[in-house]
Amino acid sequence: MIGTVRTPPGLRVEVDRELQTLFSRSATVVEAYGSEFARLWDLASRHIRGGKLLRPLLLLETYDALRCSEGPDPLRTEAVRIAAAVEALHYAFLLHDDVIDGDLFRRGRRNLVGELMDVSPVQDWSGGTRHWAQTGGILAGDLLLSCAHQLFARANVPAERRARLLDLLEHTVFETTAGEFADVGLSDGVIGSDLSTVLAMTGRKTATYSFELPLRAAVILAGGSAGLERRLRKAGWHLGVAYQLQDDLLSTFGDADIHGKDAYSDLREGKQTAIICFARMCREWPRIEAELGDRDLSIAAARRIRDRLRECGAEDFVQGLIRDQTTAVTDILTQSGPETIPAEVRGILLTLHAHLDKRQS
Repeated sequence: MIGTVRTPPGLRVEVDRELQTLFSRSATVVEAYGSEFARLWDLASRHIRGGKLLRPLLLLETYDALRCSEGPDPLRTEAVRIAAAVEALHYAFLLHDDVIDGDLFRRGRRNLVGELMDVSPVQDWSGGTRHWAQTGGILAGDLLLSCAHQLFARANVPAERRARLLDLLEHTVFETTAGEFADVGLSDGVIGSDLSTVLAMTGRKTATYSFELPLRAAVILAGGSAGLERRLRKAGWHLGVAYQLQDDLLSTFGDADIHGKDAYSDLREGKQTAIICFARMCREWPRIEAELGDRDLSIAAARRIRDRLRECGAEDFVQGLIRDQTTAVTDILTQSGPETIPAEVRGILLTLHAHLDKRQS
């Protein structure tokens, strides 16, 4: 699985070193704008390196698998830079997502917004301090989006591949932004909630940048065909939807001490997940709806909602949806004929999808 003992340890070191380079390169620039701005950049540099590195590792493992028998690789350094850019893009989206959702925790500790609140010289938790910290989260995300684009644009690869990479980046940003916009619209009742709309939002918000982007970028960097890129795009979509559905289950039914996010944040925010879509059809729905989306939802009330969701079958329903997605992945990976996915790449993705149901964070 990506990011476990099967992953060559050197890949993590390469990505981490490139992320350090990314931030240190701008350190003297940000210092010119004052100590508070420099601290914001420093916080971003520390928080970005606390994740599992799923996306850059998926990109590099796939790239290396595609290049395994082709001898010396003059583009390997560029692949590492693009992998770091993908992680920068990921963290930019997380920063914006935390501000939109009002979350102060991620990865089991205070997120960047929460830490900015803690170090603020003025402790006005309900007003100026929170607004200042959330502004920092938005702006740090903006900077990282710019950094990701710069790394893609400056990639020292053949011009045709660089153009394909930039088109892929643009597509990814549009898809993910549209997915986030739909997610908030669903939660706020502006967009009608039905399962097909929720699954489309899920794919755009998570699958496109978490799985499609690294897989397609690996193919492009390795000089692979458009046909192979299309096939891996489909596999990535189904993997990403399964991954996000599992994330929804963890947020509602998992252990916050393990998954590291705000406890029951999806219930507090009234997220219109596939779990909630199913619950709307159950007789328990009026009692669930009465407390869902309460920003001041207590842990006891959240547990009541969780138990009702479990009793009405919502958890089992979403687990079934995950099985549907992973079956689709298997079908794509085992198809023969033109543009057959290479065995090494199939092995990476089959191992990844086999571990989805074991995720705890």
